[in-house]
Amino acid sequence: MDQFRIDIGNGVARLTLTRPEKHNAFDDRLIDGLTAALRKLEADPAVRILVLAAEGPSFSAGAELDWMKRAAAAGQAENLADAHKLAGLMHTLDAFPGTTIAAVQGPAYGGGVGLVACCDIAIASTAARFALSEVKLGLIPSVIGPYVVAAIGARQARRWFQTAEIFDAATARAIDLVHEVVEPGALEAKVGEIVEALRRNAPSACGEAKRLVGDLLYRPVDAALTDMTALRIAEIRASDEAREGIDAFLTRRAAAWIRGG
Repeated sequence: MDQFRIDIGNGVARLTLTRPEKHNAFDDRLIDGLTAALRKLEADPAVRILVLAAEGPSFSAGAELDWMKRAAAAGQAENLADAHKLAGLMHTLDAFPGTTIAAVQGPAYGGGVGLVACCDIAIASTAARFALSEVKLGLIPSVIGPYVVAAIGARQARRWFQTAEIFDAATARAIDLVHEVVEPGALEAKVGEIVEALRRNAPSACGEAKRLVGDLLYRPVDAALTDMTALRIAEIRASDEAREGIDAFLTRRAAAWIRGG
């Protein structure tokens, strides 16, 4: 798979996104590949820790431009199928039985924020930037929404979902999207420290502790919730406003609502 690489050793699987020239953005092929890879890793008894990382300056820029073009031209049925695939990826990562760590070395936008929120532990470099930028395109952060709200809470989500502002790693730490912020050169060492701390703990107990958090606090991301979020993004993707927003973004012009048109 030319879009990501998996390295396994000493109970740790490192899944690295490897399309720096595309800012590690999603398309349907990457979504399918990552979902299949995660399912294979979760069935491997030798893997108890998963580190999600990326090559290049960006962690993940969210949706890839060509994929966005296809989505803008597609109808609701096609967009619903795409949305279910992305929802499946997020759910698979969130429900991964081992401990998951996001090593965020650079910007994470849109769906990239979703990946971070789905991980149990997130460490960011000071070079990282974040944005829930969907409304700039006439879209909403629907299928990633349950995980982002679980991470940062409803109060913070109300702001960042609507303003689409870019915020830095310190702000991400303040709103609980990430757990720690370190200098770029210290990111791998910090991830290594956490991996060593996890290795000192009982594997089954860690898995049960992770499951306990979900049982105690969060609404389960079940089929009904997944269907609802997938339907809502599919509906809005097919709207005139979303088509205008995506076309404006792709053609580098101001959208009609900015121009007053």
